[in-house]
Amino acid sequence: MPSKKMLYNYNKHTMKKTMLLLTVMSAILVSSCKNIGFEKSKTGMEYKIFGEGKGKQLKKGDFVKFDYKITYNDSLINSSYSFIPGYDEVDSVGRYHDFSEVLTKMKVGDSLVCFQFVDSLATQNQFGMPPYMKKGGKQKMTIKILDAFEGRELAVTDYQKEIDDFKNTELKVIEKYLATKKINARKIGDKVYVEMLSEGTGPVADSGKLVGIKYTGYNLEGMFFDSNIDSTKQIQKHDLQPFYFVAKQEGAIVGMLEAITQFKQGGKGRIFIPSILAYGPQGNPPAIKPNENLIFDIEVIEVKDVPQQPAGPNPMMPGGNPNRGQ
Repeated sequence: MPSKKMLYNYNKHTMKKTMLLLTVMSAILVSSCKNIGFEKSKTGMEYKIFGEGKGKQLKKGDFVKFDYKITYNDSLINSSYSFIPGYDEVDSVGRYHDFSEVLTKMKVGDSLVCFQFVDSLATQNQFGMPPYMKKGGKQKMTIKILDAFEGRELAVTDYQKEIDDFKNTELKVIEKYLATKKINARKIGDKVYVEMLSEGTGPVADSGKLVGIKYTGYNLEGMFFDSNIDSTKQIQKHDLQPFYFVAKQEGAIVGMLEAITQFKQGGKGRIFIPSILAYGPQGNPPAIKPNENLIFDIEVIEVKDVPQQPAGPNPMMPGGNPNRGQ
């Protein structure tokens, strides 16, 4: 009869062998299940369609409406769930190494999971890859087909409704903020809110006028992201110069272009802008997060006709392309 010590050593040895065997089997099982049931597109994109839909089969010429989520190494890159659905035209080929390659295999209501390989995408991208994408990596995209339209006009009408609904949702957030802070601001059209502190006595900042302002920008939480009068409130450093743009036409975010027409030269106030009329779902990193509603304290220092040949570069608001927005 074996001693207790011998029995213990035997059990310990057996347990180690069993654990090793289970580990190996688990690794084999995980490996064999990886992307199981996935197919490959013509460009090598891995995809799997979940045929949950009972709607119409997508065909060339349709305009498709879909929800989407894009992740890379488990980090969220973009998503329609915090903005509005995506829209795309269906064709027989699709873009290179992209979910659009397989749209004609789907129906309204279907879902899709696909993996785009960075090395493949890089071969066709002449402008370079986003900095988060690394060689050998892959990007995951999931989509769900919500609707399909036979014709661009129907799709555009639906898109505009989604935009309006989202903007109204953001305006309600701003309205709640104004009520909580007891701020007396008036709504300009259905776009922005303006708190007029001093209207000014000079020329009106009408559409087409060149307007120069001093400004400080921050979000609803009070975090500053930019200023052209106080460098301590800048995330991206730049010179302290007046900011010029053409009222209601160009040179600034859409919300600013609209709101400025309420002021005269010498006027001071505060402008509350929904993200969709600012930097939208892209944001303006690192200064402004995606879908961030903005506040600007402004002073209008000059209103004049647009010169034939404006001299010198225009300082941009804030920290990038001044024309972004919806």
